[in-house]
Amino acid sequence: MTGKHVLWLLWWCAGAAQALCPRWSPARATEEIAHLQQQLRSWDSAYYRDGETLIDDALYDSLQKRLRQWQHCFHASTAPDQPVWVADGTVAHPVAHTGVKKLADKLAVAYWMQGKGPLWLQPKIDGVAVTLVYRDGKLAALISRGDGLRGQSWLDKAPYIPAIPPQIPDRRPQLVLQGELFLTMTDHQQAAHGGRNARAQVAGALRRQEASPLLAQLGIFIWAWPDGPETMVMRQIALKRLGFGLSNDWTQRVTDEEEVARWRDSWFRMPLPFVTDGVVIHTDKRASGKQWMPGDNGFAAAWKYTPPIVSSEVRSVAFPVGRTGKVAAVLNVMPVQLDDKTVRRVSLGSLARWQALDIVPGDQVAISLAGQGIPRFEKVVWRVMQRDRPTAPDPQQYHPLSCFYNSMVCRQQFLSRLSWLSQRQVLNLPGIQRSTWQRLLQLPGFTHIFSWMTLEAEQLSTQAGISPLQARQIIHYFNMTRHLPLRRWIKALGAPVPEVTLSALPDNSWAQLLARDAHSWQQLPGVGIKLAHRIENWLKDKQVRDLITLIQQWQADAAYTATQPILPSLAGPPAANVQDAYN
Repeated sequence: MTGKHVLWLLWWCAGAAQALCPRWSPARATEEIAHLQQQLRSWDSAYYRDGETLIDDALYDSLQKRLRQWQHCFHASTAPDQPVWVADGTVAHPVAHTGVKKLADKLAVAYWMQGKGPLWLQPKIDGVAVTLVYRDGKLAALISRGDGLRGQSWLDKAPYIPAIPPQIPDRRPQLVLQGELFLTMTDHQQAAHGGRNARAQVAGALRRQEASPLLAQLGIFIWAWPDGPETMVMRQIALKRLGFGLSNDWTQRVTDEEEVARWRDSWFRMPLPFVTDGVVIHTDKRASGKQWMPGDNGFAAAWKYTPPIVSSEVRSVAFPVGRTGKVAAVLNVMPVQLDDKTVRRVSLGSLARWQALDIVPGDQVAISLAGQGIPRFEKVVWRVMQRDRPTAPDPQQYHPLSCFYNSMVCRQQFLSRLSWLSQRQVLNLPGIQRSTWQRLLQLPGFTHIFSWMTLEAEQLSTQAGISPLQARQIIHYFNMTRHLPLRRWIKALGAPVPEVTLSALPDNSWAQLLARDAHSWQQLPGVGIKLAHRIENWLKDKQVRDLITLIQQWQADAAYTATQPILPSLAGPPAANVQDAYN
């Protein structure tokens, strides 16, 4: 098997994995499919009949794809869903619109390009596809794409679109061109400006009965001349003579997927006179126009940009509990690509927000990327009919003084407290992550957040995934925490003391700290009356006092050997440098 075939197999398997079917009964599947179809038809009506956009193009496309997937899962014999507007075409296309195959990624591009000879690349203009028909050099028809075989006549709009010449210097009985009517832009950068709803604006202007002023701002990009000159070069030269020179300026010869990727990225970021949503690869030669059929196109394929906002299906809702007892809501979603990130989960923030949004598994939600590339929930796009609401934890069970001790109810907050200890600004336990703590919790006697103080390397090495050398390394890091200053241990406990207050705290012993009252706390920066009483009460809590006693006993242990051999680090900074972090 060749390398190319291996790549194709991996790509195919990845696509198959994405097409998982919901675990629905036939009755529920029929209900959900009909419900989504009804919603799509409602959006279609507003978009194509009234010129109004009620949903982002990328979100609509995603839901349309989801519906077809469900139809394939449950109603395989049913024809794939199509927007309702394609059925109202009244004018036949002289040559059918084939559409283009959508390629998922660079791997799919490489496979599609294999063995196809001379190839050319053009921007995929985000506009409205049309057919232009000239007879004896005069414009005789302007037809919407429709279902690819029949569409609506927009010939009455042509006089208001200067980009469409009413006459061309070619007197043949019939000349057919296919292209994209688009909204002209000045220095449009797709990466910075996005789609700007350009396609919807064009469709709305063409659908209105009266002539819209927007028609004067439309351009035309010819991407197909069904029975024109034989090669791409010849076609572009001839199109320029006819008055359609724009495509000649934006057609590039490409030889492999790397070149396609470079041009795709360049056009995504550079100033353009139109909105784009990807690139289209064309073969040099193609079949005669009479052989063209909708959905049957082996001579052009598109690699679209990852949209700035995508729709994904909610698989489940999780309710993690933070170390301070705050219950959050996180949506686990079907994996989707945003920019260079694969998004599998998105946070909703508070439990109250999830309750207000009423999101359940099966719902479709819109996701974007916020600053730092963090997935951000935008809105609910569509809701399933059957509302199976997950059971959320009782937020009253958790608070800043709960779950210092391990239990089934406390598991999540307890783990969050332990993960907090590992952070560099707290106890600095490099390489000891949440997964490490989960292994350690399997040990008998791990009951409170400082139970690790009494562990030995031999105990750790009995746990799966922890080698003897790693066990000694972990114990070394644990023992190094004895040297940390008081303020680090105050943070480790989770005391509600601000960072600015800790920095100014003069205390260097637990006795001094515990002797403070609310008034003395107010003398420090960052502490007001309410916070001072909160800190005082927090430090008076019996569990906190018991844990402080444990820390004091451990730090005072005379049997502690301060000089332990420095071991090579397996999961963090070199051990030889660890001491520097505590200075």
